[in-house]
Amino acid sequence: MMKKGNSVPLCGYAKNKATILGVLDNGILGLSAEHLDMLQQADVVIGGTRVLELFSTEFKTDVETFDLTGHLKDVPPLIEQALGNQQAVVVLATGDPLCHGIANYLKKKIGLSKLNIMPNVSALQLACARVGVSWQDAYICSVHTQDAGEWVDNPSKEHGLYSLFKACVQHRKIITFTSPKNNPARISRMLVAENMADDFDMIVTENLLQDNERIVADIPVSELAKQDFSDLNMVILERKESITKSTLFGLEDASFNQRKPEKGLITKRDVRAVSLAHMQLKANSIVWDIGAGSGSVGLEAARLCANGWIYAIEKNEGDFDIAKSNQLQMDIHHYTLVHAKAPECLEAWPNPDAVFIGGSGGKLGDLIKLIVARLNDGGHLVMNFVTIENLTAAVETLKTMDVSWQITQMQVSRSKPILHMHRMAAENPVWIVTVEKMYDVTTMDQ
Repeated sequence: MMKKGNSVPLCGYAKNKATILGVLDNGILGLSAEHLDMLQQADVVIGGTRVLELFSTEFKTDVETFDLTGHLKDVPPLIEQALGNQQAVVVLATGDPLCHGIANYLKKKIGLSKLNIMPNVSALQLACARVGVSWQDAYICSVHTQDAGEWVDNPSKEHGLYSLFKACVQHRKIITFTSPKNNPARISRMLVAENMADDFDMIVTENLLQDNERIVADIPVSELAKQDFSDLNMVILERKESITKSTLFGLEDASFNQRKPEKGLITKRDVRAVSLAHMQLKANSIVWDIGAGSGSVGLEAARLCANGWIYAIEKNEGDFDIAKSNQLQMDIHHYTLVHAKAPECLEAWPNPDAVFIGGSGGKLGDLIKLIVARLNDGGHLVMNFVTIENLTAAVETLKTMDVSWQITQMQVSRSKPILHMHRMAAENPVWIVTVEKMYDVTTMDQ
């Protein structure tokens, strides 16, 4: 071990900069001579409880230490104060501080000009090296967030496992940093709940570079859901089969299960396409589908909003079952369907960016007012009507409101065979009413 105060020059220190030093769980064995000397001569050392204890024997006697565990927001002003006092500051971070580490946070708070980032081998690199998995083609994420509990029915974008869940839907290989609560067992239970457990092989690397290092592999995900793991671990997920690329937009009506013997309560493809266009969807949109019927609009919106979430409600039990079957057959996961009559349940949903009304249950005016009030600024409400009475009720309500709205009439004709020729058969006209909630200019600059 090097002696404190050796002759290695402090070239790592920069004037008026705090050094973010990447460290490993093998202690000083994982540091270069220069980096160890920087740590030994630091006036202020900041880090989590575990790393402060791991390197405590290397601090000089008059060092000031700060445990950032649970106090992250206090770190930026502490660094700036220490730099103002001309003190040498070292922030201890595990692995690569820029790979789901503290460096990005501090860069946003105090600026890169006040930071000197010294990376180490990341936990991700170590985990992949242990099991021989390449990581350049992997999606990297972290669930090291505030505990949001188990992944249960009707989760939301705010859940701590959401980023990993979306990665599992969209990517073939995922590597994730975990937390004591969002651990491999909880991740496994999420995959079981979403009927995705058999789609993945999972590898867990525990306590890397420590005496109790362990690699867990070749065990079904459903079995891993029942096991206990140490707090220090990483999870590698690989799909057993490649992801099938599906059509995003304009699905055939026949691709949806529908009510039988007569087929109904489905927004036909041409009208569905125009309605979705009027909803002005984005990849991360929150969408409400009121009166889901067969679920065609909400489920097609889900394909377009890969990073969003769709909330659908249907009062008819038979149609609810059909919409649920369509969700399952299309393998759509970011979709919450409830059996109820609007406006029931809506108060529990996050404010939407887009809303589609395919059925109102006789409370159209009140429903329009409620939805417009909940719409995010710049959001769109789109309604389909086939009766003059419902169209009139909607228009009369909108006239009393301070919103921008328009009506589009669609009348589609489809070719049908007649003898050895074809004729055009007209379908019922549909009115598409689009409401836009304008941005509140009084809050845009706040």
